[in-house]
This record gives sequence, C-alpha cells and structure tokens, in this order.
Amino acid sequence: MALLLSLLTALVVISYGPGGSLGCDLSLNHDLVSKGNLVLLGQMMRISPSLCPDDRKDFRFPLEVVDGSQVKETQAISVLYEMLWQTFRIFLTQQSSAAWNTTLLDKLRTGLHRQLEDLHSCLVQETTQAESALGMKDPTLAVKRYFSGIRLYLKEKKYSDCAWEIVRENIMISLFLSTNLQKMLGM
Repeated sequence: MALLLSLLTALVVISYGPGGSLGCDLSLNHDLVSKGNLVLLGQMMRISPSLCPDDRKDFRFPLEVVDGSQVKETQAISVLYEMLWQTFRIFLTQQSSAAWNTTLLDKLRTGLHRQLEDLHSCLVQETTQAESALGMKDPTLAVKRYFSGIRLYLKEKKYSDCAWEIVRENIMISLFLSTNLQKMLGM
C-alpha cells in the first residue's frame, strides 16, 4: 500500500504543469496546492483499506466528467470547482473532525479553500461563456450524484473508521483523475 501511495504521489507531481488558462488569473501556487492536497490525503491514511473488506464500495466515479474529449472546455472549470466544493463539504463535517488528525485535516481544508478561491473568478467567467452554449449537458450533476452517494454511504456506515478510509481513498483517486481536466485547461 505504501508503494501504491508513493507511486500515486509521484504521478501527481509529474502530471501537473504551470498554471493559468481560459483568461483566468489563477494563483501561481494553484498547482502546488493541488499536489499538496493529494499528498495530505495520502498522509491522512489511518488504516489500510485491506483491513476493511466489508466496507469496500465502488461509488462509480463518473469518468466522463474528467475526460477532456467528453467535457467541453467551458464546462471544465465548473466540474473542477464542484469536485473541490463537494470534497471540502465532506471534510468540513463534524464527523470528519472526529475521524482525522486535526492538523492534517485543517491543512487539507485550507488547501481546498485556496483552490476554490482561485477557481471562483474563473467560474464566473466560464459561466458566462457556458450560458451562450445552450443545449450542453451539465456534467456537474454527475459529480453531485457521486458525492451524494459518498455522504449516504458514510451515514449508512455510521461514519466508521473503515468507511472514512474508503471515502478518503476514493476522493484521492477522483481528485487525481481531475488532473486530466487541469491539463486540458493548462493548469
């Protein structure tokens, strides 16, 4: 498992490029914060997911929302923003505070908040562009359904340590997959 985490971290570091696209003025540190958040999620692992075989769950992450060939450039910022917002909401709950090392959790929350702030101005610009492209399917709905399933799962499992570990692992993977969109946008 440690080898998998190291490999995933190395892939994250390699996959990110310099920031800025779509006329958005992203902070120069945006990509560093993204990498840092993934590293923090890796460091937050408290128990091995292999110790939780009964809690394994495929939340069916909607891969089409991070596939640059299926998501329009004008929708990509909305998808990224929604993924970060939903992740922030999950780790902002009182139950998450009880489940995780508070120092790591606070750093993750701060990093997610910084990314959301960076993307906010881009989201306003992108919303204006997207409104002119009527008839496009909204990929953020699939993201919302995915995270709704995660919240329901946590509640059903009574926010157990194993449930939180499975969720942490799934969110880490989904945020890593979002690097495809970030590459498309030149972030």
